[in-house]
Amino acid sequence: MTKKIIILITIWLIFIFTDYFFLPYFVKPFSWLLICIILLILSTRQIIKAIKQRKNLKLNRILNLSITAILFFLTFYNFNKIPNSIIEKIDWLISYNKREQVVKEVEMGKLKSNSEMNNGICKLPFSFPIISNGGNDIWIYENEKTKAIKFWISRGFFESPQTYSNNGMRLNGYKIQIFL
Repeated sequence: MTKKIIILITIWLIFIFTDYFFLPYFVKPFSWLLICIILLILSTRQIIKAIKQRKNLKLNRILNLSITAILFFLTFYNFNKIPNSIIEKIDWLISYNKREQVVKEVEMGKLKSNSEMNNGICKLPFSFPIISNGGNDIWIYENEKTKAIKFWISRGFFESPQTYSNNGMRLNGYKIQIFL
């Protein structure tokens, strides 16, 4: 592979991990749009070069075009759904023990809602790796029937509704739910 393609893949991987772990939820759409535009321009440029060189088309040109188009598709398709779902599974495995510690601290009363509205949102102290994206917040919900701690994967825009999936995980009696 050429150095340009290796650099492109490396930059794309850095963007995907930065987008997943660090970027605030209100910046994500703008960074996504920028990356999509850049990859679309690079893909178009590769297509034009391939058409001009169609008689002497080399494997290197086809490889450059294929990789650029695949990266564009992976980025454009459903707002990074494929890369984010892979990172999410890896993240859950890596951060399981840390999330278990958070659940224990909630049980012991060390972690409580610390927002002004007392709506169950608890801001966690920053530590790496981040265990709840979009601000390192968790949502603690308890009533007579249900105890749940919800970790965000991606926060919504301002007042937009957020959904979460119940992955069936339980830690110390708490139902663990992950916001999507």
